[in-house]
Amino acid sequence: MNTTIADIARSAGVAKSTVSRYLNGGSVSAKTKKKIERVISETGYIPNSFAQSLKAKRTSMIGTIVPRLDSYATSRTLMGIDEGLREMNYQMLIANTNLNLEREIESIYDFSRRKVAGIMLLATQITPLHLKAFQEVDLPLLLIGQHYEGIHSLVHNDYEAGMKVGQYIAEMGHRKIAFLGVSEKDIAVGQVRKAGFQRAFLEVENTDIRFFETGFSMQNAFELTSRIMEEFSPTVIVGATDNIALGALKAANERGLRVPDELSITGFGGYEVTSIMHPSLTTMKYFYKDAGKEAAMHMIRLVNEKEVPLLTYSHYQLLERDSVLNVMIKK
Repeated sequence: MNTTIADIARSAGVAKSTVSRYLNGGSVSAKTKKKIERVISETGYIPNSFAQSLKAKRTSMIGTIVPRLDSYATSRTLMGIDEGLREMNYQMLIANTNLNLEREIESIYDFSRRKVAGIMLLATQITPLHLKAFQEVDLPLLLIGQHYEGIHSLVHNDYEAGMKVGQYIAEMGHRKIAFLGVSEKDIAVGQVRKAGFQRAFLEVENTDIRFFETGFSMQNAFELTSRIMEEFSPTVIVGATDNIALGALKAANERGLRVPDELSITGFGGYEVTSIMHPSLTTMKYFYKDAGKEAAMHMIRLVNEKEVPLLTYSHYQLLERDSVLNVMIKK
């Protein structure tokens, strides 16, 4: 037989309303809290969060909208969000949009109808329809990975990270460079990361840098790299993500090019697989899980109407491995 709130109240010697208030995060005395927690521990009672949500003015649910689930960055970020929310007695509801903007907008309204306490959005772009939805649902909102003026955002420092990779490539002596980026509709990866990389070469002479647009998948990058190598022979390919870099590496292998001796390759992300492959990939590591956990903390502060910076940057670290040749030494 399932334990009920009434059972908990009877065993703890308190009113049902007191138990309900405790479960919904309301104020109870330390002594009462201890008694309720003891009974819950002894009975193994698991509260029905959804049922609580229907009764509570503010639920314990945080809606999290993601563009895709088959992404290392997304999965690690979600792990951090889930861990952070659980530590604060909140739960995560996930809506996957498969990069469909209409579904993204629908998910904002859907989460509002479900009475979530707040919404976190791992957006690829922010459109006027997004802004309209944000205004109409009127919920605490946090953007992750993209920045929009006036909206609380937690982003990777793509400009500085892009510049650091560019400086590293320049220091290694590379002057003939192919940068494989994504659509500029994606502000963070398609524009800011690329701009940071470009900035690093403003004062570097005798460079031939060509920018190409691809998708986020390894297959897209593989096909593009194969075409690039027919018309352009760069000494290094810079992928705007590790997936793009891995696609380029596959294309290089199929053409019989030795990495890094005949072609250097770098990426962005720091995916785990990049450390165990051969050659291991030089990449800019983003701390996705840490960023997710920090985002969860910010979200709950917003829910509780506490102060949160409008813009927060996550950490990054250049991982210098085996996929980039120092051309200066070779000469």
